[in-house]
Amino acid sequence: MIQIHITDREGQIHTVDAETGIGMNLMELCKAYELPVKGTCGGMALCASCHVYIESQIDLDQPSDAEMDMLDMAFFVKSNSRLACQLPIMENMDQLQISLAPESED
Repeated sequence: MIQIHITDREGQIHTVDAETGIGMNLMELCKAYELPVKGTCGGMALCASCHVYIESQIDLDQPSDAEMDMLDMAFFVKSNSRLACQLPIMENMDQLQISLAPESED
């Protein structure tokens, strides 16, 4: 079991427990804790409704071409942007800090 720190869109930090080795990704973790992440496409990297910012220095797999293509169409993309659905929960993510990206250009 690891802990992940998630900052929601109002700036509140949620420290959540995450099980490793069961195939869960960060989008599913956010949804399990009822954080406002839609995951409209069900984790297929076909939307950007699970866009997050990786706030801590951590060695993650490089984004796939599909993830990069989707981020190219997302709002508010930064150099630390990722799709939460494309990040399986791993042991090395203990104490990871992420922030939920804004939803749109409203």
